Amino acid sequence: MADSTTDDKARRVDVGFSGGQILVLRMTSAPYDALKAALAGDRAERWHTVAAEDSDVTLDLSQLVYVRLDTELHRVGF
Repeated sequence: MADSTTDDKARRVDVGFSGGQILVLRMTSAPYDALKAALAGDRAERWHTVAAEDSDVTLDLSQLVYVRLDTELHRVGF
């Protein structure tokens, strides 16, 4: 998130699992960057805890298929 925005507001992050389930979380850049780093490591731990806006969530990294960051600006009106 740090590379896509200058503020540290919580953003929507979709986490997709191998079974087709999607978990929608809201998090700031620090936990998002930590999740990306955990996924990028060759010797990543299987479990990773993410500090989302409303709760801590422990994810099984071996089951993750994708992580999607919502980068669209939300506007009201036309």
